[in-house]
Amino acid sequence: MIDRRTALTGLSAAILSACTGEAATTDAAPLKSFLTAPLGVAAMTAEFADPQWQALTATHFDRLTPEWEMKMEYILQPDGSHRFEAPDRLLRQAKLNRQGLFGHALVWYAQDGAYFQNLRDDKTRFEAAYRAYVHAVVGRYKGQFDGWDVVNEPILDDGSGLRDCLWRDVLGDYYIDIAYQAAHEADPACPLALNDYNLEHTPAKRKQFLKLVDDMQKRGVPLHVLGTQTHISAALEPGALKATLRDLAATGLKIHVSEVDVSLKEAAKNALDFRSYRAQQMRQIEELAEAWLSLPVAQQFGITIWGLRDKDSWYNRDQKGLLADEPLLFDDTGALKPLGQAFVKALR
Repeated sequence: MIDRRTALTGLSAAILSACTGEAATTDAAPLKSFLTAPLGVAAMTAEFADPQWQALTATHFDRLTPEWEMKMEYILQPDGSHRFEAPDRLLRQAKLNRQGLFGHALVWYAQDGAYFQNLRDDKTRFEAAYRAYVHAVVGRYKGQFDGWDVVNEPILDDGSGLRDCLWRDVLGDYYIDIAYQAAHEADPACPLALNDYNLEHTPAKRKQFLKLVDDMQKRGVPLHVLGTQTHISAALEPGALKATLRDLAATGLKIHVSEVDVSLKEAAKNALDFRSYRAQQMRQIEELAEAWLSLPVAQQFGITIWGLRDKDSWYNRDQKGLLADEPLLFDDTGALKPLGQAFVKALR
């Protein structure tokens, strides 16, 4: 393993480039060597066939998070059976490179499936099936995962309360507690996370998220990690990231900066010229690194980047436009961008 001093020496040219914003580099020490906690990256099994993806993820990251293939939409079949082919492949991939694997996500408002829809009029059967699903998925990988996002994105965008969803319609607000209890029963040693987005963009949402966390803690729900996705715009208000991590850390729980990307298009509103926003983008990643370093080491669960290269980003897959977004640390050729270099420099 490369130590911190060796890594810094190896990145001297890259750091100089970061100061000037000159160019991407293919000569970069492992990014993971600059953090004491794991540095993760989102992954999909389709990417495994790409030799460059394989090489870069093995070199720079020590944790994988499945972008989609551990969500209910993939695993749960209409007849209630379970499909584990992709999750098993993700676990084998992580083990091959001595990486951790973080499970994402067990319960999400946006996915329920025909199986649960058909049970919605029978609360007893619905709850039993709900518990059984969580228990089965977590139990299959007992002792092998770094943690799980148990409930994903439970808070309304405006922060006014919990989202309506099938789980809440049938089980009430208690659907959250049930999921954590079932996951904890299946793997008592596994860290369990609550994950949401726009906690930095919308203070009211962050406040409601923290209220939910406080209520869960008072009820004794097994919650160990708070995930702040950090899908951010380059135009995010300065100081917002630091305020968010500070507020989350005040709970005493571990912090996972769980789905990082810094969008130029969200700042530019699809403007044809991104150049005026790149400096702001770099300032955001620098602030994130500084906010991270301000956390107590014992609360640093990890940082996960939501994709390897710009072409791997969900922004470019799901939100196509005249120009591709550039939200990630590596460019399409696999070179570490000035954005990635700025991240490294700020972690020194």
